[in-house]
Amino acid sequence: MAKGQWHTLVLGMCFGIVWMSSQAVMPAVIGRAIDRGVAAKDGHALLEYAGLMLLIGIVQAVSGIMRHRMAVTNWLTSAYRTVQLVARQTVHLGGTLPRKVSTGEVVAIGTNDLSSIGQVMDVSARFSGAVVSFVLVAVILLGTSVPLGLLVLIGVPVLMLLIAPLLRPLQARSAHQRHLMGELSNTATDIVGGLRVLRGIGGEQVFHDRYRRESQTTRRAGVEVARVQSVLDALQVFLPGLFVVVVVWLGARYAVQGRITPGELVAFYGYAAFLMMPLRTATEYANKLIRGRVAARRVCRVLALTPDHLDPAEPSPAPPLGAVLADARTGLVVRPGLLTAVVSDLPDEAAALADRLGLCAAEVDDDVTLGDVPLTSLARDDVRRRIVVSDTGATLFSGRLRDRLDVSGSGAVDAALTTAATEDILEALPDGFDSIVAERGRTFSGGQRQRLVLARALAVDPEVLVLVEPTSAVDAHTEARIASRLRAHRAGRTTVVVSSSPLVLDAVDEVVFLSGGQVAAVGTYADLLATRPDFRAVVTRETEVPA
Repeated sequence: MAKGQWHTLVLGMCFGIVWMSSQAVMPAVIGRAIDRGVAAKDGHALLEYAGLMLLIGIVQAVSGIMRHRMAVTNWLTSAYRTVQLVARQTVHLGGTLPRKVSTGEVVAIGTNDLSSIGQVMDVSARFSGAVVSFVLVAVILLGTSVPLGLLVLIGVPVLMLLIAPLLRPLQARSAHQRHLMGELSNTATDIVGGLRVLRGIGGEQVFHDRYRRESQTTRRAGVEVARVQSVLDALQVFLPGLFVVVVVWLGARYAVQGRITPGELVAFYGYAAFLMMPLRTATEYANKLIRGRVAARRVCRVLALTPDHLDPAEPSPAPPLGAVLADARTGLVVRPGLLTAVVSDLPDEAAALADRLGLCAAEVDDDVTLGDVPLTSLARDDVRRRIVVSDTGATLFSGRLRDRLDVSGSGAVDAALTTAATEDILEALPDGFDSIVAERGRTFSGGQRQRLVLARALAVDPEVLVLVEPTSAVDAHTEARIASRLRAHRAGRTTVVVSSSPLVLDAVDEVVFLSGGQVAAVGTYADLLATRPDFRAVVTRETEVPA
């Protein structure tokens, strides 16, 4: 992150150095004004030092404003660049992501880790200023009194060493708490995602108790972090304060002995108060750096994941448009330009077949071909562009509905919305197509979400579209409308629908029946219904043809 935004980091550090150095030299100017202006009763000198103090104050104010602007810029830049990296990795992984990392872990990155990483970039400007101002004060003190200068040069590192033993347990406890927060987020996501199912089976209380136990465990871990953090925060005040007391006491003794002037004594008081700032900034930097490293490790674990299928070293040339899609494992052959339905006596086998057709399965092989070219030998971008799979796990993202549906930017959403029978949905929305969608589309019912997801897939308009149970959550009248419109909408393009709904099967060009994971029959819905009792058992739950 730092390497990618080094320009603004350097600017922030420069402004931080100027800002804190301006404060560091102010006590020296005040001391000179007292000695050469007040004590010497020289009005001209006093006016000169007053003007110098005004100038330094202006420089400090301007540099402070710019330092803060750069700090916010660095914070936001690192946070949103992390979002971009994780989002890019999510797209790169595709279906691999939910198989290798929990949803809660990804959610925790967006809710906690972004802030920790951004805070490191934020405090870096003040930390650089603290280091330079500390050296500057030490040099000034050495020029005034060697013992006092050495006390500062030696005392500050000693203070940091006294705090260092707390940093390792803080890091360990922060990492443990971060892990528990990811697990808790995952549990919350599962509960919210399956709330309707939980209510249906009466499992709300069970998951409520589970969430309460996990949240209390996370709370206790947070308390353990807070205990160490509270000691660290207390030491950040106590140790610098103790150090300031020693510096002031020693400076006062030197003033009584006549080894320093009254103005230098006042300057020492100013330095004593000022040294609190760089010392606390240094410990704050160490604290935030620990939290940032814990967060960075979690982000890096996601970024280090590799997809189940990588691009081949030498991708094969893409087959021409209208190529035949086939699966050697099941014997499925999808003729181009037709609306083909796949029915299986084992629903899981049909869903697994859909994943293989889009190169989304956990285990990839050379069984699926497009125009006799194995999908595994093609570039993944080519496969994703030509074959789109919309399964039952597809959901909606938050944002404006128009943008969430027109993901390809083609603008061909109106026809897709009509085909998906979404007229009633749009009419009920206050802002219509420009309404804001809640996260995962939770403001819509299950059937409404399913129709909007179908419209999104249709709007992409790929060469091959694979739909898994696209109408399972809608009523019969709506399903009939969708089924009757789907063939016309996808005319001339290849479409595969995994469904056992009679309304859908009666509207397709060809039905492929899988029995035991193999193609057992191919024909129209009416033909298979009349000639295949096993097919009829799957579709109508009957064993004999009705009289």
